[in-house]
Amino acid sequence: LFKSFTGLTVREFDDIYNKKITKRYDKHEIQRLSKRKKDRERDMGAGRPFKLDLENRFLMLLVYYRLYITYTLAGFLFDLDQSSICRDIQKIESLIRKCVPIPQKTYNITKRLKTPEEVEKYFPGFMAFTDCTEQQIPRPVDKRRRKDYYSRKKKRHTVKMQLMVNNKGIIIHKLGHKKGRRHDYDIYKEDHPIMPKEVVNVYDLGYLGVEKDFPEQISSLPYRKRKNNELLPEEKEHNKSHSIKRIVIEHTICRLKKYRIMSEIFRNRLRK
Repeated sequence: LFKSFTGLTVREFDDIYNKKITKRYDKHEIQRLSKRKKDRERDMGAGRPFKLDLENRFLMLLVYYRLYITYTLAGFLFDLDQSSICRDIQKIESLIRKCVPIPQKTYNITKRLKTPEEVEKYFPGFMAFTDCTEQQIPRPVDKRRRKDYYSRKKKRHTVKMQLMVNNKGIIIHKLGHKKGRRHDYDIYKEDHPIMPKEVVNVYDLGYLGVEKDFPEQISSLPYRKRKNNELLPEEKEHNKSHSIKRIVIEHTICRLKKYRIMSEIFRNRLRK
């Protein structure tokens, strides 16, 4: 039941809280409170205290991410008003990002790898998988934004997010929200991670042209069926093997979307 509400087991929750969050919290609060030195009228730390302790605020954030409930329901569950829920989430989000292995941290390491042993540590089998996923957003009021964010594939207004994972499903690189109207390969050409030369980059047919545009990297794509012609047996076998390997990124996207903040209509501001 606890994992259904938070996405973590009790042991995982305790490990993150005791080993990381509690150690960094004091420093995080000092940095947060010291941002307003110019217009500060009271001493640092003065003002209203948090009604919930740190552990319960961490729990509240996980429940919010996992179930993507409204602030009204979160307030009912944790005995707070809506404004307090909003403030508590905003003030602890940046701390949680520092305490979990986010892709930006991993990519800062992988782009500096030099020896084959270092490369294989982060890319088992010397393989990386790239794909985009879409998430629906509310219909924009502005006419121009409606056009920019309209996805013809999904027939609704969406944002796209590009992911790169290794053979174990660990996210190595992630882009922020991109307009749903844009093609996956167009997003990749504009912003893609720099990979070690030994790594094979595996794509689907949405990335046709990557071998021609990026000859310096090793790319793997399935064969495309030609008009009025069937694929050859060896091409079909290659496509089958390619799909078996590439399924790892589909499983990673599936795990992400178990957190409803990643799968339901995104109600927050896109900058988050």
